[in-house]
Amino acid sequence: MTLDELSAAKRAGRKLAAVVCWDRATAEAADAAGADIVSVGDSVVASTDELLVYCAAVRRGVSRALLSCDLPEPSLEAARRVVELGADLVKVEGADAVRAIAAAGIPVWAQIESAADAKTMEEAGATLLDFRHSGPDAGAAAVAAVSIPVLGGLGGGPWLDGRIRAVHRLLDASLAAYLEDVRGARPVQGD
Repeated sequence: MTLDELSAAKRAGRKLAAVVCWDRATAEAADAAGADIVSVGDSVVASTDELLVYCAAVRRGVSRALLSCDLPEPSLEAARRVVELGADLVKVEGADAVRAIAAAGIPVWAQIESAADAKTMEEAGATLLDFRHSGPDAGAAAVAAVSIPVLGGLGGGPWLDGRIRAVHRLLDASLAAYLEDVRGARPVQGD
């Protein structure tokens, strides 16, 4: 996966899939399953130094997908450190941070809170947008307003260019199905 392929996917109407991981094993699984983006979320860390540990671990598990790392401290210095570890893009909030980091040649995945933010972040230099809690009206408006992909997690849906989901949320559903299988509710596949 390349950054150019992200834009090509939007133009072709192909939905993008991103998975949030914090370790090598789950990153390998997400990459092997075909995730377009593997993202290291900042919900597990409090500082850039902590994030670097997770980013390095996830990088070792990703060979095909793009690697994104959230920046708990959105600065150009932090962005450079994460990219030096192998991140393909960084995830930040705020037009000023997006503008400064993108101007330095580092691809940015910008978080937005409204459809109006989409065009602002694209103009600031964002490569990709994350629109949480978008809903079908605002989400569709954001997708139509920009030429870059708009993904969403919490509250995102088919009206966006793709979805982002934390690996533990995906495991919840898979584990529930597995437990159903084991307890005899349906035949176990692959045994």
